[in-house]
Amino acid sequence: MKEDVKDLVLAIVTPLVTKPEKIKLEVVESDDFMEYNLSVDQEDIGRVIGKQGRVIKAIRTLVYSVRTSNPKKVRINIID
Repeated sequence: MKEDVKDLVLAIVTPLVTKPEKIKLEVVESDDFMEYNLSVDQEDIGRVIGKQGRVIKAIRTLVYSVRTSNPKKVRINIID
């Protein structure tokens, strides 16, 4: 399950950035959430967030709509 969501996030983010080799996505499991902490190159943060946060909002909508067997909620964070 973790790998499915991780692969989806990477498949969406990789074409958006200019330096795909700098993408890091780590999964942190807490009591309530599966947190996906996304880190990209400083130059690419704006591309991932988009104007008024539209791109990251769309990414979150797609990822949150994936049905998982785990009862925990999925959360995506962009790490500087």
